[in-house]
Amino acid sequence: MDVTAKLLKVYQVDRQLAGLEGRLRKAERFLGEQSRQLEALATQMQAIAGQIRQLKATSGNLENEIREFDEHIEHHRTLMGNAQTNKEYKALLVEVNTFKAERDKREEEALGLLSKIDELTAQSEELAAAHAEREKMRKVAEGERTERQGEIKDRVEELHAKRELLLKEVPAEVLLVYDELVVQLDEDAMAELEIADRRRHEYTCGSCMMGIPMEAAISLLSGKITRCPSCGCILYLTAETADVITPAEKR
Repeated sequence: MDVTAKLLKVYQVDRQLAGLEGRLRKAERFLGEQSRQLEALATQMQAIAGQIRQLKATSGNLENEIREFDEHIEHHRTLMGNAQTNKEYKALLVEVNTFKAERDKREEEALGLLSKIDELTAQSEELAAAHAEREKMRKVAEGERTERQGEIKDRVEELHAKRELLLKEVPAEVLLVYDELVVQLDEDAMAELEIADRRRHEYTCGSCMMGIPMEAAISLLSGKITRCPSCGCILYLTAETADVITPAEKR
């Protein structure tokens, strides 16, 4: 078995691993997205809860001020009832009206705060409901991730063990080139040499579909590592293609 054929076995195992692990990564991405959305909802809920606490504290202060104004008004009305002169009565009346005006401002502000608190409370309840639904989705996603892990665990371990054995059959310098191509081209690190026109001896790269010179096909037949001059991937021959392009006298 030539070097290209040995490397192709490594590539095929890598494709199987990528397919299996891709399913797991997809499940993990889904779980991660649910977790991120849960965190975002929790952050919003915490922010609203903080606003509600602050508004309630301010509302409480306003209620205390309103009670104080009520006390002042009641006290001044008592004084008005005991006023000795018209001038004293009018002065007390001015103060009562001033207290009433300030009280009305505080009461209006307090009502506005209560309205805002009700609005934020409604938002908080909506977020809590959304959070509960998202938590259900997260549990589903977690279950799917665990299920995927269980489904592929034994097969992945088996393929990794097989890969380690196959790597021993491939020269280190070839593996170095292959590993670099996997980083650059991923699944297109290797591609089949395809026959475009048998009679004219025209071939193409199965990855980029660009033309491959006859010399490359001959190189592949001799078992040499051959790369596509256009995309740089490592080319390989299927048994059928090799049989077609091999000269009759060499079959």
